[in-house]
Amino acid sequence: MPRFLCEPLKVDALEIAIADLPASVAGTTLVQLSDLHYDGRCLDDSLLDEAISACNATEPDLVVLTGDYVTTDPDPIHFLARHLQNLQTRWGTYAILGNHDIYYPHSRSEITDAFTNVGIRVLWNQVAYPLGEDLALVGLADFWSGEFKPNPVFERIPETTPRVVLSHNPDTAAILKKWRVDLQLSGHTHGGQVVLPKIGPLFAWLNPLREITPKALRSWIPGISECHKVVDRWEWSEGLHRVGQNWLYVNRGLGSYRPGRFRCPPEVTVITLVPQGAAVSPTVPVYRETPEATAT
Repeated sequence: MPRFLCEPLKVDALEIAIADLPASVAGTTLVQLSDLHYDGRCLDDSLLDEAISACNATEPDLVVLTGDYVTTDPDPIHFLARHLQNLQTRWGTYAILGNHDIYYPHSRSEITDAFTNVGIRVLWNQVAYPLGEDLALVGLADFWSGEFKPNPVFERIPETTPRVVLSHNPDTAAILKKWRVDLQLSGHTHGGQVVLPKIGPLFAWLNPLREITPKALRSWIPGISECHKVVDRWEWSEGLHRVGQNWLYVNRGLGSYRPGRFRCPPEVTVITLVPQGAAVSPTVPVYRETPEATAT
């Protein structure tokens, strides 16, 4: 089966300063993987294994997976789970589901069962405390599932408890502004896949072209038919952003749709949590919603 143009894997590392971070969890390292689309076309096994090796090399405390493990048919999840079983982490691997993981009525249960069988815990509007009560890990239902209901989830967490929130679609950051979210980890956008210098993600500019393209031709133009409604906030398509008082990080993913990637390499993200006031040294660009927002 054909595979699409891809760029070399990139490991992006950053530190996130969190207010009132207890000493017991300071220095916690998380590795994020997202949007694998393991379907025989969008992700090569060699790239997947390289990403797993890069993850293990960091000796992470936690690994978090932020959705879209398959594209449509959930059957490949069983082969993917065998690969992901090789992830090495001190306190476990946790996952949420993306919109492609609920494509069919049976997709959610099949993917959840496959992950559970290899020791990966799937969170769906749930809170976990893998490092103890000093850090909450929140996993939300997919934004388009009809079950995205953050309020009852956050009500269960003491306001003084730092929390990392997994939410597949970065558009949810606009809704989550009303709660304390020390760090939101998302994917979904693939970083735009094709990023033009001084312009940004190509797909963000395709909507006007779609409107003037005859319907019979839309399926032949990559990005027009399937990607025009990916997100509303394309400015959050990759990297670190300040949204209100919250931090949002969007991973570029591992899988690639046609035509592939340009200036948007597949990504493994390594994140270290540090107390507020500590020296923060992100190696990725910081995009700010307001001019006064800072990384600390």
